[in-house]
Amino acid sequence: MREFDYDLDYKNLDLRAQPELYRVGRGEQGVLLVEPYKSEILPYWRFATPEVAKQSSETIYQMFLDYLAKDDFVGADMARKFIQMGYTRARRYANHKGGKKYKGPVPDDKKGQSGAHGREALPRQQEDPIKAESARIFKQKWDACRKNDTYLQMKKAHRERYKDVD
Repeated sequence: MREFDYDLDYKNLDLRAQPELYRVGRGEQGVLLVEPYKSEILPYWRFATPEVAKQSSETIYQMFLDYLAKDDFVGADMARKFIQMGYTRARRYANHKGGKKYKGPVPDDKKGQSGAHGREALPRQQEDPIKAESARIFKQKWDACRKNDTYLQMKKAHRERYKDVD
């Protein structure tokens, strides 16, 4: 599997027009970079309450299905990443008031990448049931994305088609 390429000039790229440049990577890599999808999906991404999370996850999941129907794997994968991020961020806020997992700032060279990078972890708080419910709602949609046969076929085909492209 080829890693997500953080070195591309995403501000000036349209990956709908150039899907050969897109790499799935791991998890949520590139979720806030890849255009035009970031601009299309981000306005709908919210998780503050279960009601908001339900509306957000349903809207983004419908976008996921719409991208699949248009044979747009990159769009579908980006919608999947936003849904996954809804789950992970809601879980983070359920476990850590304010959403901070680590002490200190994120090193500039690691923004947008996961991991502690040598920073000290903050202790978990008592679980916030509202954010935990928001996470559960997003998790259901994330599971639906990951089990979608059309998505899985398109993901395999994308990786095969562009595996040798630099």
